[in-house]
Amino acid sequence: MRIRAAPPVFSLTMAVSDTHRAEELLERTDSLVPLLRASARETERGSRVAPRCLSAIADAGVFRMTAPFEAGGYQLPVSTQVDVLTALGRGCGSTSWVCAVYSVGTWLSGNFSDAIQEEVFAQPDVRVTVVGAPTGRLTRDEAGGYRLNGRWGFNTGCLDGHYAIAGALREGGPTGTDEQDDAVLAIIPYEHLQLVDDWDVSGLAGTGSRTIIADDVPLTEDHLWPMAEAQAGVKRSARHRDDPYWRTIIGPYITANSAGTPLGLAQAALEHYLEGLQPPRPMTLTSYADRSQAAITHLQVGEAATTIEAAAFHARRCAEDVDTHCASGEPYTMLERARIRSDVGRVTGLARTAAHLLWQGSGASAIGRDAPIQRIVRDIDALAQHAVMNPDTNIELYGRVLCGLEPHTEAL
Repeated sequence: MRIRAAPPVFSLTMAVSDTHRAEELLERTDSLVPLLRASARETERGSRVAPRCLSAIADAGVFRMTAPFEAGGYQLPVSTQVDVLTALGRGCGSTSWVCAVYSVGTWLSGNFSDAIQEEVFAQPDVRVTVVGAPTGRLTRDEAGGYRLNGRWGFNTGCLDGHYAIAGALREGGPTGTDEQDDAVLAIIPYEHLQLVDDWDVSGLAGTGSRTIIADDVPLTEDHLWPMAEAQAGVKRSARHRDDPYWRTIIGPYITANSAGTPLGLAQAALEHYLEGLQPPRPMTLTSYADRSQAAITHLQVGEAATTIEAAAFHARRCAEDVDTHCASGEPYTMLERARIRSDVGRVTGLARTAAHLLWQGSGASAIGRDAPIQRIVRDIDALAQHAVMNPDTNIELYGRVLCGLEPHTEAL
């Protein structure tokens, strides 16, 4: 069951040829679903995207989805990103989430200094991970640069990443003489980072989201993007400063991009459930010789399908909101920013509801490790724990802003 967003509204940078490119990428991504499904257990067991899947995704062009034109990228709108990530989620939740993080990391890289972009995008199909929590520490060195120390947990895609974007506090602020430190995003080559083998989880196991460590890593000013600038939409890149594709603040962009994975997982749950009705088999301890003839089956399928359709609406709306703001350059209202968070929370919550409903209606065989639907449920439960995805927190935030109160977070 594939439900896609409406055609992109990102008309300022999407010419006819770019629209065709988006359609071609979606077709190629759809064609990967059987491979991702066949490899999903290997991905989960290996705690990383199966190598053949990673290669196929690169060949399809997914890693160029948010890269700049001058680097051979596609600069595709968030609406298309959500569709691509939904298709990947239909195949494997872990794979989709890794690709979501890489797509955000690639887009974020286009906001750093042009000098750093020359380095980053020299790597074909570059893969950049992101963990924004400022748990690192930047100190100044005698040469006028910085030394980075710290550790960051939940670093999705780190096993196959080329660069990491990580949050850190810079001592003394921008000038080194301020009373308070300031938060920055730092981009670091993985060759300078250590990985801790600490990813042992019940859901999204294939993302390999380990802790990474920086031990006195040398960086320059070009490697940094102050968080205050990122949240205000100020770019370090001269070449992209006026490009509508980068004309947004980071919170709504990252949040809306996240909607594809849970939607794809829910669609996969329904597809697997419907496939499980063939060939006909009885419903245990009932008089039904064919489960597809049972009224309870019809109720479960209908309820799940309409729930997934509602999730697709919220995924489409938040993606189109971001694309529209990129195209117009109009600033977001606080209510719009809160609604985007709410939309993603709603997508995740509805997807989780549908997946659980279908799993519970699949019978005892659905608890087997070979049953895709049990992995889907575990993956979507893990996603719902993510701070950006949490249904309750996000919807409460929207209600708070609707009531005229200030938001309780800066992550908007």
